[in-house]
Amino acid sequence: MTGLKKAKILARWPSGKKEEFEVQFNPTEFSLDKSVQLAEIAIPGIDTPILQFVRGQNEKMSLELFFDSTEDGMGKNALSVTKKTDKLYQLVKLDPKSHAPPICTFNWNDKFPGDNVSAVLGNQKRNAFEFIVESVSQKFTLFSPEGVPLRATVTLSLREYKTLDTQLDQLNLSSPDRTHGHVVQQGETLTAIAGQFYQRPGAWRAIATENGLDDPRRLTPGTFLVIPPIS
Repeated sequence: MTGLKKAKILARWPSGKKEEFEVQFNPTEFSLDKSVQLAEIAIPGIDTPILQFVRGQNEKMSLELFFDSTEDGMGKNALSVTKKTDKLYQLVKLDPKSHAPPICTFNWNDKFPGDNVSAVLGNQKRNAFEFIVESVSQKFTLFSPEGVPLRATVTLSLREYKTLDTQLDQLNLSSPDRTHGHVVQQGETLTAIAGQFYQRPGAWRAIATENGLDDPRRLTPGTFLVIPPIS
């Protein structure tokens, strides 16, 4: 008979330091919330606006973890439960050198939700959740006579993290016979981008429509644009 497999969190700090730890007790439940941003294109005289996909939104994961240090006693020499909970609390703290929190991975087993997505979605199958901690809420519920916290419930709100390179690899947006991806550079215009990809500067409207751009003359450097195919 195999032992109980514990969920693990791996923290990768921007400075290069890595830290992995098991949760004390596996969560009894967790929730995942994924959505997309849609724009309504109003056309006078029709029954309902046309929906235009703009972009995906970060997936969110919420879970609650329980911690207890009473096994080490509850008297004068009781061990504070914060020795365990501070490992989670530190995930919203900034690295002194990079001024950023760590990028983390939640891993429990190979059958994490998303492991069975259709092959038509490309390389988007997953068996873990990569994230940055958005918030940590701690509730302490038992104390020693000296006031040392002995039990706690920690509620985590996690926000999905993916680099641009990871997303391009998963979505295959750069396939030359389908769709391209492009990161806006300083001083670029839609007409210049259309000329680069289509050899037709006048086809900039296809890019503006695909990305829901209200003012195609103003592009923010660093913005990722989906360049749709045109005939």
